[in-house]
Amino acid sequence: MRNWKKIIAVVGAVAVFGATGCTASWERSVKSFSSNYGGGLNRTVTVYDYNGTEIKSWSGKFDVSDSENEVYFDVDGKRVIIHGGIVIDEEN
Repeated sequence: MRNWKKIIAVVGAVAVFGATGCTASWERSVKSFSSNYGGGLNRTVTVYDYNGTEIKSWSGKFDVSDSENEVYFDVDGKRVIIHGGIVIDEEN
């Protein structure tokens, strides 16, 4: 009888830990890991001025990073650094 209790406890624990792998947080973590070690994600980055007029757009597979006052990424071996404006980063 004790063996059954142990088996049920182990199966229950596996089920609980397995269910946590299906959360949105887990999916974001997997996508971040994939982006960091796979050369980025296919995305489009568009910069707009404060009136909503498009200034420039880039598409490709790259990582986008940001700090307090800038957004930066590498496209075709060139570093792009954006200061100011409105930056929209969309995954394709």
